[in-house]
This record gives sequence, structure tokens and C-alpha cells, in this order.
Amino acid sequence: QVQLVESGGGLVQPGGSLRLSCAASGSISSVNAMGWYRQAPGKQRELVAVISSGGSTNYADSVKGRFTISRDNAKNTVWLQLNSLKSEDTAVYYCNAVTVYLRSYWGKGTLVTVSS
Repeated sequence: QVQLVESGGGLVQPGGSLRLSCAASGSISSVNAMGWYRQAPGKQRELVAVISSGGSTNYADSVKGRFTISRDNAKNTVWLQLNSLKSEDTAVYYCNAVTVYLRSYWGKGTLVTVSS
């Protein structure tokens, strides 16, 4: 079992920045890829960014050049740096971890609101 806890969400002005954190606990040695998803009201949950155990990253086209995903060398924490925020970035952001057994785990989510 893997437990994920997100933090860092809040209210930010358009053009501002925010950094989200996700702390993993439990059977963290089995974690392979980690990533961030988001879901806005009335919209489908979408992939924002993922990072593999080897450091390879992939981003949604809508956030490329603005967001950066990173993780520590113990694979127990993943961050998402959000820059140049837009109103359309407003959503609940969820941390995700996939184990080597291809089992997926989710955090409870943290709300990011971009508004002036």
C-alpha cells in the first residue's frame, strides 16, 4: 500500500506561481512513475505531468513551458512547480503513483484557484 498526501494549493493571481508537493509513504520502494492530474468542475480528469523513476518527464500540451515536475532521489516526494498561471489552470490537483506491479494510488487532492 502507498499513501499520498498533497499540499501547497491555494489562491493565486493570474500570472503568479505556486508549488505543489506530494509526500508518499508506505511501500514506497515499489513506486515507479509518479505524476499529477487535475480536474476542473464539469471537466474530465486530465494528466498534467508525469515523471519516471529514471527522471524522464512528460507534460500536457497546455502546461508545457509553464509547469515543471520533479522528484527526490528517494522517490518519496514529487513536486509540481506552476508558473505563469492562467484561470483555466483552476482545478483540484491530484498526486498519482504507479508501482512496479502497475497498481495506481491517488491522493485526496489539493485545490488551486487562479483568480484576480
